[in-house]
Amino acid sequence: MKMNSAFGKQEERAAWLFVLPAAISLALFTFYPMLNALTISFKEYSLINPEAVFVGLANYSGLLSDPKFINSLLHSFHFALVVIPVQTALALGLALLIYRSSWVTGLFRTIYFMPVVIAIGVASTLFKLIYNQDYGLLNSLLGFFGAGPVSFLSDPNLALYGIMLLGVWKSAGFFMIIFVAGLNGIPNDLYEAAEVDGATRAQKFVKITLPLLRRTLTFVIIITTMDALKIFVPVALVTGGGPADSTTTAVYYIYKIAFQQMEMGYGTAAAFILFVIVMCISIVQLRLLRTDVEY
Repeated sequence: MKMNSAFGKQEERAAWLFVLPAAISLALFTFYPMLNALTISFKEYSLINPEAVFVGLANYSGLLSDPKFINSLLHSFHFALVVIPVQTALALGLALLIYRSSWVTGLFRTIYFMPVVIAIGVASTLFKLIYNQDYGLLNSLLGFFGAGPVSFLSDPNLALYGIMLLGVWKSAGFFMIIFVAGLNGIPNDLYEAAEVDGATRAQKFVKITLPLLRRTLTFVIIITTMDALKIFVPVALVTGGGPADSTTTAVYYIYKIAFQQMEMGYGTAAAFILFVIVMCISIVQLRLLRTDVEY
């Protein structure tokens, strides 16, 4: 017994030694910066004038009545409400088409996954060229069919949708692979039994595939939501928040306030408001979508 106890303690010490580097890294590079940022959010702090003045909740109350910040949140929500269902449905549809193993499906998996490995900066620059009013690919195609050029990036009603298309194109392949893994985890016996009972493809999808993909679907929706609400690089590189702030999302607004206007206290408070919003939405999604399926 004593030997077992000593061996158990030795294993526990070894486990802590393995965990320690990760714990120290988290403490130094995640938790400490977050706590430091939280204290800054209660101050009037500028990068130009580093003398911070404690202002309490003034930054937070100012943001809640700031129309530019509210509009940036609305743009982020608009982006998320369109991208989440479209991207999830597209990724699931592609996964259903290619999850059976063969050289053809392997080829298409590679093709569909290619946008994921392209750097977001490169993809953003590529789409900016595609949307160009004078020599872009889209307007060249429209001209071929006799239609006039469209100002995809200069029209406030279209610019955000251009960013949405880029976001869906860039990430759908990643979530497709996740859905493929989920589909491969569903026992084939269930489909065979349903086929014997005369179930149609639609019935098998609704009664078997969707319920057994619930956990995968929950993961995809939560990650897609977080990605959508913190969209930044495409906005910065493709539209710069324009035209007329029509594509200024919450993260881009925080960037402008903190690093262009140098108001770190105000910008950090905005970042914490967004953090709380994303966390609350993720918790609600997890509660609504969580369910245990038995088969």
